[in-house]
Amino acid sequence: MTLPRPRARTVLMLLILLVFFVPILARAALFLASDAPRSWRDADWSSAGLLPRATQDERARLIIFTGTAGAWKGVFAVHSWVVFKRAGDTRWTRYDVVGWGAPVRTNNWPVDGRWYGATPKAIADVSGAEAERLIPRVEGAVTAYKFAQAGDYRVWPGPNSNSFTAAVLRAVPELGVALPPNAVGRDWRAGLYAGLTDSRTGVELNAGGLVSLKIGWVEGIEINLLGLVAGLDLRHPAVKLPGYGRVGLPAPVQTALAR
Repeated sequence: MTLPRPRARTVLMLLILLVFFVPILARAALFLASDAPRSWRDADWSSAGLLPRATQDERARLIIFTGTAGAWKGVFAVHSWVVFKRAGDTRWTRYDVVGWGAPVRTNNWPVDGRWYGATPKAIADVSGAEAERLIPRVEGAVTAYKFAQAGDYRVWPGPNSNSFTAAVLRAVPELGVALPPNAVGRDWRAGLYAGLTDSRTGVELNAGGLVSLKIGWVEGIEINLLGLVAGLDLRHPAVKLPGYGRVGLPAPVQTALAR
């Protein structure tokens, strides 16, 4: 038995409201009740002490970090950045994209710095020969990033900080890692796209980052509506909810190339 068309539309709208917008409203209520910084002036940007000095580790190392976005943006999203050092380097290199001035920034903050007071989380951390091989491709992706001029940044739907990190990850799919579902802007693309996912382990249909569908081993099953993502993580069982990211088994930090 099929539902009458008006009733089917009502059920669909209620489902969209429940899956995509109720979680955001809950996150907003938590934010209003919290003492999270409301301004960058009030936030702690210091090192979280997650990484040693570059001179204390001779190996090459490549890390992808995320941290809760600032102020009201933290209701929806995380910010992401890229950190690396070659073997024997005496300092780390950090790349971010921000929304003022020239978007691509190098070493503006401590490499493992808190973002708006939130301790960052590594989603990938590869070292040794594997990192040494990938770092030139990361640098190439940074150099080739097309939206590096003042005025190119758009907080929504992109290109923003997560669009930048997603572009880097496309250059190193061997990492076998995807940005969290609440990395708003990671799905932004210039126009229509149909092809492989960023990890090249699945397929994706995408309309400018506003609406997209992904099915893949690394990405799981994801539906993106206006930058909000809902879905399922298949590798590490979890539900993906707008604002919250993953809810379920924690995803391990990717510490070696996916085989």
